[in-house]
Amino acid sequence: MLSFIVRRTFSSAVVLAAVSVLTFMIFEVIPSGDPAIRMAGQNATPETIAAIRRTWGFNRSIWHQYISMMQKVFTGNVISYTDQVNVVSQIERGLPVTLSLALGAIVLTIAFSLCLGMLGAVTSGRVTDRILMFLTLTGLSTPSYVIGAIALYLLAYRAQVLPSGGYVHFGTDPAAWFTHLLLPWLSLAIPISCLSSRVLRASLLDNVNEDFVRTARAKGLSRSRVLVRHVLRTSLIPLVSIWGLDFAGLLGGGAILIETVFNLHGVGQYAAESVAGLDVPSILVVTLYGAFAVVLLSAVVDVLYAALDPRVRLDG
Repeated sequence: MLSFIVRRTFSSAVVLAAVSVLTFMIFEVIPSGDPAIRMAGQNATPETIAAIRRTWGFNRSIWHQYISMMQKVFTGNVISYTDQVNVVSQIERGLPVTLSLALGAIVLTIAFSLCLGMLGAVTSGRVTDRILMFLTLTGLSTPSYVIGAIALYLLAYRAQVLPSGGYVHFGTDPAAWFTHLLLPWLSLAIPISCLSSRVLRASLLDNVNEDFVRTARAKGLSRSRVLVRHVLRTSLIPLVSIWGLDFAGLLGGGAILIETVFNLHGVGQYAAESVAGLDVPSILVVTLYGAFAVVLLSAVVDVLYAALDPRVRLDG
């Protein structure tokens, strides 16, 4: 385990460094990427632009600017070029929204995936299985923001049984927190769970005829116990990476469109605004935050792999 932690720490540092370099360079070399011109405004004089470059250090080499930016990242003193506020504080303000959105969506995803996948495997070849296959294919083919827009129209505007958007902090009103996030959760969970349930169904059908299943049945174990304790545990292995990386993507601001549809001011919406304004400090910090979430959860996925499959060794 110690060697696994060392390897993961080193590889994670390399990945984050590479991501930071690529992100900074891309937004520095693109056309209209000069932040001094955007900060000065449309009618600024050349003297004003030159003064901004000196004040912010834009007149120095790009590598010097990158090192200076990374020093600010590590000290938490990154200032936005667009509105001159601390970027870290802005992300911290949107993090509870994104974290609530990601956690609820992944919990619903796991629940839907297990129910639909196991039901499809048990009723394989029957009418129920065909109906589930059609429904999951439809859900998988429909973008989450389309599902969100349809749910918003039907349940918020027509039936008026759920709020149309916004966010309420859990500590303020837990019931309102739940009702305001239910539609975004469903919008994100449906496409992911449709894919996961199809993977789980296929994995269950593959593993049900393995030798270890026949051995368990020969020992007199009930069908339900064999399915849950032996077949399901092995079949969950390919889903661990799907759920882990999907959660990392949502946590890293991957639900940009859903946050926009439901007016949730989370990290994703902040990332979209930063890209629209070519705000390099904000983009860099949000990208590093998302990359760190992916790297961290990838390590967690490896540990879960080892827990589900004893043949996997982290120190190997």
